[in-house]
Amino acid sequence: MPVLKREQARDTGDPSGLPKLPVPPLQQTLDMYLKCMSHLIPEEQFRKTKAIVEKFGAPGGMGEILQKKLLERSNLKANWVYDYWLEDMYLSNRSALPVNSSPVMVFPKQNFRCQSDVLRFAAHLISGILEYKSLIDGRALPVDYARGQLAGTPLCMDQYNKVFTSYRLPGPKTDTLVAQKSTVMPEPEHIIVACKNQFFVLDVVINFRRLNEKDLYTQLERIRKMADNEEECLPPIGLLTSDGRTQWAEARSVLIKDSTNRDSLDMIERCLCLVCLDEPSGIELTDTNRASLMLHGGGMEKNGGNRWYDKPMQFVIGADGCCGVVCEHSPFEGIVLVQCSEYLLRYMRGSPSKLVRAASMSELPAPRRLRWKCSPDIQTLLTSSADKLQRLVKNLDMNVNKFTGYGKEFIKRQKMSPDAYVQVALQFAFYRCHGHLVPTYESASIRRFQEGRVDNIRSSTPEAFAFVKAMANSSKITDAEKMEMLWTAIKAQTNYTILAITGMAIDNHLLGLREIAKELKLEKPELFSDTTYTTSIKFILSTSQVPTTEEMFCCYGPVVPNGYGVCYNPQTDHIIFCVSSFRDSAETSSDLFVKNLEGCLKEMQDLCQKCNTEAKPADSTERMEGTPKVMKNGSKS
Repeated sequence: MPVLKREQARDTGDPSGLPKLPVPPLQQTLDMYLKCMSHLIPEEQFRKTKAIVEKFGAPGGMGEILQKKLLERSNLKANWVYDYWLEDMYLSNRSALPVNSSPVMVFPKQNFRCQSDVLRFAAHLISGILEYKSLIDGRALPVDYARGQLAGTPLCMDQYNKVFTSYRLPGPKTDTLVAQKSTVMPEPEHIIVACKNQFFVLDVVINFRRLNEKDLYTQLERIRKMADNEEECLPPIGLLTSDGRTQWAEARSVLIKDSTNRDSLDMIERCLCLVCLDEPSGIELTDTNRASLMLHGGGMEKNGGNRWYDKPMQFVIGADGCCGVVCEHSPFEGIVLVQCSEYLLRYMRGSPSKLVRAASMSELPAPRRLRWKCSPDIQTLLTSSADKLQRLVKNLDMNVNKFTGYGKEFIKRQKMSPDAYVQVALQFAFYRCHGHLVPTYESASIRRFQEGRVDNIRSSTPEAFAFVKAMANSSKITDAEKMEMLWTAIKAQTNYTILAITGMAIDNHLLGLREIAKELKLEKPELFSDTTYTTSIKFILSTSQVPTTEEMFCCYGPVVPNGYGVCYNPQTDHIIFCVSSFRDSAETSSDLFVKNLEGCLKEMQDLCQKCNTEAKPADSTERMEGTPKVMKNGSKS
């Protein structure tokens, strides 16, 4: 593995004491780029790319000039890639946020017997949200430490400060991530409650006092009654936020011509978060259906208009028990969503509802409905947004699968990293479906560094390719040889993971070189106009491990039209896989991918049980009885 150079670490006077993100050596990145792509493109194309890369990296060449500029930038900024990365990954992306960009957390299904159960749950949840916000504001959240590879390193906590204070403002060409600055006299804090596609302002601090749960319940009851008043009903303006970003920016510029709309937008843009009280969806709430509903709300016919996608956190509470969080991804990573969600579920389980005992405020001002003035132009735009959301709903092909054959305990007994093992299994499944491998994205946290977000682990390694080909040609290669290849693939994946989390992967570096050339108004280097580079950043397989300690799971959509989104959650004796794709792609099928994935995981287990001499023996009970069989319900016999 290349030597990791961090010349500019800990030179910052940063209060967190974290080092700056290093700029990797140029030649190391170029060599790795060629290695990552060598087996994913035709030979003739690779030869051409190799010549382009060599020219770019030659002494005195364009690469050296751009690298020097990047090093200068890294001395001036807390994190040299942050702005480039944020714009490239999110803000300049013109796709609609639901499915394409916003991940969701799906909570356990709730059993509400009546409307008051729903509002009790909502009041309890809001109390938890306010507790969590007070921990963030008081800098009282415990510092996160790295888990998995190189565990124990403290991580940057900046992302938590954006959970309740930021907003993604749409723009015609690029969006803006707006961070609210606290003033000496902050205005009363408020939450926006969405109910029946209407938006209501719920002040959670009145006369400098935070509302208790009983007061919150009272206000939610009032909101529910106001929403039920058909005569007051206004158009579902939230639908506009589900459209493509340029379309929503244009619609917003029409909306703000009217002062009523400006005031309503201002209240939404400055709120802490949304709480969306959803109507029953009328469909069976399987894991797959709950995931789909959380991603798009079921479209206009269901709860698709009961959202405001630009806010980082939307807490969804369905009358039918379908609950979770929709997250605008630009301010923070999945781990922040997990930590917040887990805190709330623990809070609600651990602190009994205080509806009965609490003393109520004597006179609570009534919550207020946000008003909209809708011109014929806005009505036309709403119809168009609704149609597009409906197409997205029909297009999403989702499969949430609880694989009960084994979980991370078995993998750890093989002396393998569960994440590396699952990534190799995903490559194997993709190969089974398609007969080749593709550039793959696995997010890797770089929060070990100031303002660190993520880089990419390119999991479709040459070593994984060798292993999956060997498994496909089963008759010609011995099991012992396949086992050796599996070990080699696992080690390659683990090594790349370590490179990525220590700031030495290639994606952010190449992005930085590309963007600094643009900034300097230089002609686009051939490296970045080469078809290989275009292929390398089209992630047909977009993956992420999002482990949880509570009973919930995360999912998201594919990032390209012919791709898969695969989010997985490894538990002790099972693994939850959330696989998404688009129905209008003839190349993909989520069901087929899941079916092949289950088969591949079983084949890898069989191989390990036959041939892995490194494996630790199972515990004494299992040694006496053999490996436990897994029943259909997931219990062991």
